[in-house]
Amino acid sequence: MSEPEAKPAPPVIFLDAIHKIYHAGEVDVHAVRGVSLAVARGEFVAIMGASGSGKSTLMNLLGCLDRPTQGRYLLDGTGVSELNRKQLSSLRNRKLGFVFQSFNLLARTTALENVELPMFYSHQFLPLRRQKEKALAALAKVGLTDRAWHHPSQLSGGQQQRVALARALVNEPEVILADEPTGNLDTRTSIDIMGVFQALNDAGITILMVTHELDIASYCKRIIIMRDGEILSDEPNLQRRRAADELALLNQREHRVKLA
Repeated sequence: MSEPEAKPAPPVIFLDAIHKIYHAGEVDVHAVRGVSLAVARGEFVAIMGASGSGKSTLMNLLGCLDRPTQGRYLLDGTGVSELNRKQLSSLRNRKLGFVFQSFNLLARTTALENVELPMFYSHQFLPLRRQKEKALAALAKVGLTDRAWHHPSQLSGGQQQRVALARALVNEPEVILADEPTGNLDTRTSIDIMGVFQALNDAGITILMVTHELDIASYCKRIIIMRDGEILSDEPNLQRRRAADELALLNQREHRVKLA
């Protein structure tokens, strides 16, 4: 007798006909229009679109930073709309990690202390020694253990973004939401950061990233393009670039130049 087929795992993010309308005086701004979307665990999704396309509003909704006007949002099976403010904050802290274009690091604290910060707002009440261990482990995942005691002013832009990524990882979230994470970085550093994202995704972490740069989106597994608050296209990326391979080629070229 054959075994029954295993049911597919439910999506970690599920949107059903989501709308977001802002009221600006007598004018209603329909920023998101009936978006339906499912993201499975382990996906790496780029969300693209011109200014005003609704991608940033959608990211705010996904991050539980704003509530939809209409529609249903399930985050890891939990209905977001039914939660009060305290429950929503708790869910956001447990399930989501955020990475921003501007790093948002505290200038007078070390990299380690910046990474520890989300744990002070969690409801786990971990001993300080355990918090330090988790923060160091998160820094190790992004290759920054040797910079744990440095302040942001002592770090390059790429290193600061790695600290921000470690901070997003420290509470072991289900999903990382990244908003233009390479927007303030040069080309080589951007490739380096995308390599970190790809390594984390290869380890099973789900990532959604807003970007306006097609070359950055090309490192993702799936590309969603928005226009006028709607999803214009949603396709797998069949020509995905690998950052590790590109960095290796860059290093080879630089080495040859030095020898010339």
